[in-house]
Amino acid sequence: MTEGRPAVLILGSGPNAVTAATWPKAWFDEIVVINNAWRVRDDWDVIVFPEDFPPDRRPPRFSAEQRSVEADAFVPAQNAFGGFVFAGATMAYTAAYWVLAARAPAVMAFMGCDMMYPKTGPTHFYGTGAPDPLRDDVSLRDLAAKSARLALLAAGEDCACVNLSSDPSSLLFPRCPPDCLRAARPCAADHTAVAKLRAKEDALGYVTPDGRYDPTGACMDIAALDALDSGWRTLFAQTAPA
Repeated sequence: MTEGRPAVLILGSGPNAVTAATWPKAWFDEIVVINNAWRVRDDWDVIVFPEDFPPDRRPPRFSAEQRSVEADAFVPAQNAFGGFVFAGATMAYTAAYWVLAARAPAVMAFMGCDMMYPKTGPTHFYGTGAPDPLRDDVSLRDLAAKSARLALLAAGEDCACVNLSSDPSSLLFPRCPPDCLRAARPCAADHTAVAKLRAKEDALGYVTPDGRYDPTGACMDIAALDALDSGWRTLFAQTAPA
């Protein structure tokens, strides 16, 4: 444990996810896998997947220590931090907000979550899959800004966000070797500035109690959403550790 609270690995399905296959479990207190990432290693603790994740791609069996987290758990968690429109409706961010709400971690460490999709070659560790974050969705206009928002809100919970990948990434989190992540500290967030951005989100009123919203944003103020993304980016750049 890190200061009595867990260091959690959040493992996605990017091509570099296989790097984590041989990492000692002792480097982490918990391993949360997203969708197909359960195939990378068998000692994961929690798998997070959406309701449309095909049954034949889910783990065929669970150990006594393993469990799944689905929409009934992650939708309320993400809503507690502003909802899908503002947080970004990718499974990486969804899993992270669930971890933040349910586990009160000291560190959230991401691998296989770079959300970079080449036009040729493998997009996932298992080959070529559907790049979920590249769908036409109002919540995904700026993936990096969503990472800035996550890091700043996590800092308000005294949690550090780090990227264990060394590849190009949409995540703005500081890079960190996996064997050193317990030394990570949250960015020095300006909590007053964070509260002002959250107030602007609340004023727009784009709440999604059931997690469902119009992905086209037809009835939303796109300029206001873009301004919020810019605000999160700017604030994170000012407060992120060197």
